[in-house]
Amino acid sequence: MNARGRGSIAGRPPARMLGVERAATVRACPGHRRFGALAIPRGCLNALSRLATVTALASMSLCPGAAGADEFYLRGGLGLDWASDAAFTDIDCSSTLPAALYGCGTDRDGAPRHSLGDFGRIAVLELGLGYAPAGAMRYEILVEHRPRYGFEGRANFLAPDRQQSVAADVSSVSGMLAAFADFPELGSGGSAAITPYVGAGVGAVRNRIGMTTMTFPATTTSVRGGSRTDLAWMATAGVSVPLNERLGLDVAWRYTDLGEVHTGMGEGGVMWRDGSRDPIALDLAPTWARIRSHGLRVSLRYSF
Repeated sequence: MNARGRGSIAGRPPARMLGVERAATVRACPGHRRFGALAIPRGCLNALSRLATVTALASMSLCPGAAGADEFYLRGGLGLDWASDAAFTDIDCSSTLPAALYGCGTDRDGAPRHSLGDFGRIAVLELGLGYAPAGAMRYEILVEHRPRYGFEGRANFLAPDRQQSVAADVSSVSGMLAAFADFPELGSGGSAAITPYVGAGVGAVRNRIGMTTMTFPATTTSVRGGSRTDLAWMATAGVSVPLNERLGLDVAWRYTDLGEVHTGMGEGGVMWRDGSRDPIALDLAPTWARIRSHGLRVSLRYSF
């Protein structure tokens, strides 16, 4: 989407430009108004050639995405994602030093030992610096911050009707290089025009997870937090609406894969909530889960 109108040059529409060319031709070639092209002298042909070149260059500037349409833009917005189901499992279920949290095999529900849940609804802040060269493509450096969201789920150590809830706080910061393709405008043009687009991006993400708390009927198990840098990617589709000459509104759907989040390796523990026993320290191996989500983005794009 290019918020600037390109329907005229100095307010003069294309049809009037052709009239200007015709008038200039008559002035350059007096006495030849009613003769065909073969009757025009060489000097007049040269004048016509120069005028045609100027007109062609001017006409290119009337077309969105044509040469001379290069621009930079800054985009900022908010988003809300809904996370897909996720499961924390051991990286190595056979580890003994440090000890695997879940271990190999299956449990009461017949499934491999894990904690199944999701990362809930995720608030997103985003900032993009973009470049729109001539044509339909745009390129953008995109940074997104998910300041705080959480994993909530259930372990499957015990019978399904027993308490075995799992919770942890998570945050993510990602940076991607994205490309967008703008489709032809819909509508009558001007302020009412809507420009659909699609895009994709790839980059890196830093995922952090705080202490994981596993609550059982009589005990609480704590698992150390950790952080990990991983590959991230996204796919998106949306529409742009111009608000004025330089400012536009973007509304988009986006699918995002933020890679893996890992709990830390090292000290954890088991605590009896009634105080009947002393806490037990655990040396635990890390676990992991994948973060995937889809959601909405609303942002403002300022061209300069």
